[in-house]
Amino acid sequence: MRIKKTTVARLASYVDALRPILYISHFDSQVIDEDIKQIREGANCVEFNNALGAIDFLDKHQMQECNLEQFLLHNMDEGFDQPTFLILRDIHKELQENPQVVALLKMIAEKAMYLEGYSTTIFIVSETVVIPRELENYITVFDLPLPDLAEIQKQIRQFIADLQIVVDDDIIRELAVSFKGLNEFQIRQILNLAYQDGGCIDREDKQLILSEKEQLIKKSGMLEMIRYSSSLADIGGLEHLKTWLQRKAKIFANLDKAMTFGVDMPKGVLIVGMPGCGKSLTAKAAASLFEIPLVRLDVGRLLGKYVGESEHNMRRALQLAEAISPCVLWIDELEKAFSGVGGTNGSDVTMRLFGQFLTWMQEKDNTVFIVATANDISRIPPEFLRKGRFDELFFVDLPNGEERRKILDIHLKKRHKWNSSIDSIALIKETEGFNGADLEAVVSETIETAFLEGRTEITTDDLLDTVKHTKSISNTLKDKIKQIRELIQTMDIQPASESDIKKDTSEKRVKKDTKNPVRNDNSTASRRGVYIIKPENEESCQSNTVGRQEEKHEEAYKSNMNRRKKQ
Repeated sequence: MRIKKTTVARLASYVDALRPILYISHFDSQVIDEDIKQIREGANCVEFNNALGAIDFLDKHQMQECNLEQFLLHNMDEGFDQPTFLILRDIHKELQENPQVVALLKMIAEKAMYLEGYSTTIFIVSETVVIPRELENYITVFDLPLPDLAEIQKQIRQFIADLQIVVDDDIIRELAVSFKGLNEFQIRQILNLAYQDGGCIDREDKQLILSEKEQLIKKSGMLEMIRYSSSLADIGGLEHLKTWLQRKAKIFANLDKAMTFGVDMPKGVLIVGMPGCGKSLTAKAAASLFEIPLVRLDVGRLLGKYVGESEHNMRRALQLAEAISPCVLWIDELEKAFSGVGGTNGSDVTMRLFGQFLTWMQEKDNTVFIVATANDISRIPPEFLRKGRFDELFFVDLPNGEERRKILDIHLKKRHKWNSSIDSIALIKETEGFNGADLEAVVSETIETAFLEGRTEITTDDLLDTVKHTKSISNTLKDKIKQIRELIQTMDIQPASESDIKKDTSEKRVKKDTKNPVRNDNSTASRRGVYIIKPENEESCQSNTVGRQEEKHEEAYKSNMNRRKKQ
């Protein structure tokens, strides 16, 4: 396979370039042994593992019982007689705790680099990367690349041919997309399990692939698998953002056909805005809409105490995300994940992790859909805001009147306490400046009070009474909200709410028409998200607050995109 030839060629080039220590982070010893055999060209290969000590590289029988320090002392001069490969397996503990081992490795590395007539290359093979500071300049970390789609399809076809079974080409292509991110060993194991389970290979095996990928996440501890039950119906408002996600969902539902047609692989979305306004809920709803797993990346969990450990953890976490793809990779509070980047407070490790993540974002061609959320856009490194990092950027403002009505209805219905006598309009007027979390707290506290008082229903007055005693986010973070809104107006970021699109358009018309005071007054009200409603009866109140119907959301999305292009 081409992947093998490429790996062997790269490995041979490092040996020829006199790289003294090659650190191979991989679990499959057989794959690594095959690669080393192809580049040895007469070199003397001596292997060490913690179980048997010194063993023969080819037949794996024990040659001498010893510890790593004794092994290095015994073999350090072998490079004078003939080219020598020292293969050291799973020695990360010794690298952490044994300074004599580190000193011996450094001595051998310096001889290999500077001493004429001495040829020794050290191969450290371990899934755990530990690089002592003393060896940082001598070690080259070597990653085995994962197979691409063509190579996965070739492996599936070979498996099918060996079993002499028939599988449609469409199914092979779909399975190959699901296998993306796994190595050859893992693919072979899952294919064996699928065949043993049903005696065939079919579309239903995609679920088996997913369950096996979930095992990888649980065992690694690098990522967190999030269970979700949310859907777009649980989000009050944000119609523009929801329409955009529905477009991307169509691509994920027909991923193989979309890629064949020439559609770019969806990258992800950055959602910034006010706290408690549904950004995290949107991440869960997106995974539900796409019908793919949701995993959360916590950058703080990746930080290690040894040189190179944090970078290895980041690389491992991203590889795991690729392994379970298609998936949604959720990064909550992005501004805190890479805090200090671009300023004087950023550490070297954080800067390297940030650069590593940016490079992965730019070069990734996998089905990992990133949903990044942030509260304070002023603290987000500007590199994230550049075109091409994400498919789109959305701003979530405090909910307007119609969105507040929907949010209240959602929480009342979820708790089975909604009734037709509740006056939504009165609640809308009294909850201006409340975010989604504030509104949920109002409903929750009102229901709790009704329960303690022995009542079975809640009324509008109950809710209004709770509202009066609730301090909204617009009061507690007034200055910060003003600062964020002013900053957003200077940036090319899509509003998540459909009404904000209309509001943005009307504001631009108002700036051109300073002779009409009525229009100016209405635009000022809309900027604050205030609905001025003067109905004759409650029925007309409800009809006035209802926005566009679902079938018009797509039209609004296209209209806004055309407007942005003209600008």
